[in-house]
Amino acid sequence: MDFSSKLLEKAVEEMAQLPGIGKRTALRLVLHLLKQPEEQTLHLSKALIDLKTEVNFCKNCHNVSDQEICEICASANRDKRIVCVVEDVRDVMAIENTSQYKGVYHVLGGKISPMDGISPSQLNIESLIQKVHGKEIDEIIFALSSTMEGDTTNFYIYRQIEAEDIITSTIARGIGVGDELEYADEITLGRSILHRIPFESSLKNS
Repeated sequence: MDFSSKLLEKAVEEMAQLPGIGKRTALRLVLHLLKQPEEQTLHLSKALIDLKTEVNFCKNCHNVSDQEICEICASANRDKRIVCVVEDVRDVMAIENTSQYKGVYHVLGGKISPMDGISPSQLNIESLIQKVHGKEIDEIIFALSSTMEGDTTNFYIYRQIEAEDIITSTIARGIGVGDELEYADEITLGRSILHRIPFESSLKNS
C-alpha cells in the first residue's frame, strides 16, 4: 500500500494494530478522521489518553473502574457474599445487561491455557482463593466460557477451595459448548445465571 504522506502511513500502521482492524479498514478510519473537524479528533485523542492513564482496576474484583472500588462492589444493593467468576470485563457487561444477577464479580483476566503459556499465577486467582479462605464468600458461580480452557480454569479453582464450606455452582448449559458469554443473548444468559447448577454436577456430566 503506497502512501503520499508519511504521517498518514504512520497513523494507518498504528490503527491497524487494533484487533480486527486490517490495513484497508485502518486507512478508511484514518481518512475519515482526517475529514472531521480538528476538535472532534482532539476529543477522541483525549478520550483514549484518559482511558490509558486514568482508568483503574477495582482492587476488590479487578473490573475496570474510574475509582479504586468499582460501582458494583461499592453498591449497597449487591450481595457481596455471592461472587460470579468471569474471564474479563466484557463478561461483566454481558451479565449486567441481563439485569438478573445481584451479586458481585471476580474478573480473572483470562483463562488457564498451557498452549498459550498462560498459567494460574498470571491470572487473578490467588486473590479469589484468599477471599474464600477468609470466609468472605458464601457462593462462587463459575461463568467462564464452556471451552477446554474455561473448564480447566473452573476445575483448578474448585480444587483449591473444595475443602471450604462454600457453595460452588456453574451457569446452566443454555450457553452452547465453546460459546463466549459476550455473544450470548441476554435472555439465554440471564436464565443460565438464574438456573445455575452445582459445580459438582457438571463434573459428573463431563
